[in-house]
Amino acid sequence: MQKQIRVLLVAPSMRLVGGQAIQGQRLLRNLRREPGIEITFLAMDQELPGPFAILERIRYVRTVSRTACFCVLLVRRAFRCDIIHVFCASFFSFLWAPVPAILVAKIFGKKSILNYRDGRAEEHLRRWRWTVPIMHLADAIVTPSEYLVPVFARFGLHSEHIPNVIETEHLKHRVRTQLRPVFLHNRRLEELYNVPCVLRAFQRVQSRYPSAAMIIAHDGPMRAELERMVEELELRQVKFIGEVAQQMIGATYDDADIYWTCPNFDCMPGSLLECYAAGIPVIATRVGGIPYLLEDDRTGLLVGLDDDVAMAEHAIRLLEDPELVRRLTTAGHAELTRYRWPAVREKWLDMYQRLVPAARA
Repeated sequence: MQKQIRVLLVAPSMRLVGGQAIQGQRLLRNLRREPGIEITFLAMDQELPGPFAILERIRYVRTVSRTACFCVLLVRRAFRCDIIHVFCASFFSFLWAPVPAILVAKIFGKKSILNYRDGRAEEHLRRWRWTVPIMHLADAIVTPSEYLVPVFARFGLHSEHIPNVIETEHLKHRVRTQLRPVFLHNRRLEELYNVPCVLRAFQRVQSRYPSAAMIIAHDGPMRAELERMVEELELRQVKFIGEVAQQMIGATYDDADIYWTCPNFDCMPGSLLECYAAGIPVIATRVGGIPYLLEDDRTGLLVGLDDDVAMAEHAIRLLEDPELVRRLTTAGHAELTRYRWPAVREKWLDMYQRLVPAARA
């Protein structure tokens, strides 16, 4: 019998709710069903054990201690794997787990996959040039967005595109014939997602549709500022609902009829795929990997960066044109085949099988 390929997956745990954590768990869950793969998980956001937990209260000491704990566990697990597959973001997140994972793999003769999942890659590589030689040490660089492949190439780095996985068991597909002016935003409440632009767009829509309502899911450091902005703009029917568990996300999408998001940059937002699955028309900014995921006027509507006027105009178009809604949501739902596990599975298994024979030889 052929020996199983032993993979150590390093990714955020669900304590850090977000796209990387969700994709990490989906990959882990699906690969555990593969008879040719033996996969284990190491959370990059380690909590300090036992008596060391007291260090969690001390700023900076907490970060250093967590990193040390992660590195100790990484070295121990590295002996029992063929491939270290590490999720990666830009800047300081790159130092936190990806750098130790790549170096440990090199020291112990293991193969490494750098799974880069951040739309800020070009800025990161341009400003932190010293990270390029470290990335060259990885045996493979994989990105969920086609957008990043030419970005890496400009820095002499070869990469491959393997998309995110969509799971639809918690999502109800609802055909929306006549939209209600009920909007949803489901991204972290932080600066890079430019939620103030959405609020300005909503103000324009509400001036025309007084009954318009907006649901703001997720949480983040800007929540208090955004709640003040809602009051200053005199917006009505705006509801902040905080974090939503994955098993409950379907009900949140079902409560809304239009989804909009206007990040300043992005890689491959899973929320757009969730909208395709739920039958919600999407308005998004034309930045980063979004145009590779959403085709303007075919699977959604795109606007320029920070353009609340265009966002409001597109929202009104959707409210007044049921045929446009039908066309966009039908095309979006058809796109999901590319992101379901049977399609993505083949790409990951091929990647692992290409790496492991060379490691054993």
